[in-house]
Amino acid sequence: MNSVPQSTSRDTGPDEHTPVVYVVDDDESIRFTLQSLVRSVRLRVQTFDSPAEFLAFPKYDVPSCLILDVRLRGASGLAFQADVARYGVRMPILFMTAYGDIEMTVKAMKAGALDFFEKPFRDQDMLDAIADALKRDAARRASEAALALVLSSYESLNVREKDVMQRVVAGMLNKQIAYDMNLSEVTVKIYRGQVMRKMASRNLPDLVRKAEVLGIGIACVASTILPSLAPDSIGRVATALTAHQGTA
Repeated sequence: MNSVPQSTSRDTGPDEHTPVVYVVDDDESIRFTLQSLVRSVRLRVQTFDSPAEFLAFPKYDVPSCLILDVRLRGASGLAFQADVARYGVRMPILFMTAYGDIEMTVKAMKAGALDFFEKPFRDQDMLDAIADALKRDAARRASEAALALVLSSYESLNVREKDVMQRVVAGMLNKQIAYDMNLSEVTVKIYRGQVMRKMASRNLPDLVRKAEVLGIGIACVASTILPSLAPDSIGRVATALTAHQGTA
């Protein structure tokens, strides 16, 4: 009968913000070895003897990585890697196996594995790979959080404010926007100020960067706006676009 390691139900580490290393291996001795190794550098660790146990365990909201054995009872680590995205697991994966070969390594790396270790592995090599994986996951999480914030800010804009923002990032002046939208210049300035405040943008370049993150590209916006502009405005907007692209 297989025993479940103690760390499967108990976490360890300095505090709740400490990154977590998850280990899936049906060899209890390997789980224990990795558990001790990860704890030695003051990281939290959770070990499991099957992918099912790992998937059922609530994940911590901190940078994480998964150390996954290639050969598991009743399942393949490589097959689990192929399915892992469907389960919402996006952390970096480090593979290990006692039966590694070039074909297996290539397959794992092509599927997105960060590293591949043959057992027995050097402790320092594994620790270095874990540190790199956690750093990458932290960067991913920060990028996603920043994008979520920008999306939330954009959704807080009303329709008119979004229209003004599109024209602002396309390089149009307030008077050009006022003419195009049939508004007074004062009203455009008010909308523009609201856009800058709601988007938490310090200046125009910052707003343009956020627009690009949202997929509101300069060229794309211009293609929808230019046809509606007065003839004397098109040249000025085109010049602004060229200047922006030249500094990008």
